[in-house]
Amino acid sequence: MSTVITIIINIKKMENRFRDANEAFKYYKKHIIKNGVDFDDTKALFNVGFYIEKPMSNLIEDWERCWKWDYAEAEWQWYLSGNSNISKLGELYGKIPEIWKRMADKYGNVNSNYGWQWKRDDQLDNVIAMLKTNPKTRQAAISIYDAKEINRGYYQYDTPCTYAVQFTILNGYLNICVTMRSNDLWYGFCNDQYCFSKLQELVATEVGLPIGTYYHFAHNLHLYNNIIEKINDR
Repeated sequence: MSTVITIIINIKKMENRFRDANEAFKYYKKHIIKNGVDFDDTKALFNVGFYIEKPMSNLIEDWERCWKWDYAEAEWQWYLSGNSNISKLGELYGKIPEIWKRMADKYGNVNSNYGWQWKRDDQLDNVIAMLKTNPKTRQAAISIYDAKEINRGYYQYDTPCTYAVQFTILNGYLNICVTMRSNDLWYGFCNDQYCFSKLQELVATEVGLPIGTYYHFAHNLHLYNNIIEKINDR
């Protein structure tokens, strides 16, 4: 029986399907360390895509990661506020992580507050309206990273990692596809998948449908070398 289970699990990995985010994290942590290529102070895999079958099983429980739910939830609440200023995150979490301080402009605003991005030009409201009006729409997408903004100086310190988020209704379920230009597995993926799965839940509730699958695609999925060193030292 154990052999059969192992075969089934291996087939699922070959099909790039995982039950939950923690299973995907653990798989790609090992895969990057073993097979990643050296790329700009990281080991990286290119053009990685996979399904998460239970998106709301979004807690990262890997013992090496020591992921903090309270921070991920604070980040989600910050996104929900639509306030791009890091002071709002500090209000919600009790402190502002150093990475956000480094990414903020002189006024404390960041481009990588995804809630601010999906509220720009009413993107999220438009997506929900599209899905309600035409369940077969292929246009229910939210744009986040926009290369046309580079010359405006928006991305000098803070370049959003997510290209876009798209929603599709299939067989009566609300599915999501998250497309990343670059994704740090250790910090980025863990918190991103939490917030985007919560967004999937929000949209599913608005359109009155159950939650389907979460598809995650990263052109560059990586671990920084200092993180790999810490893992190898344990």
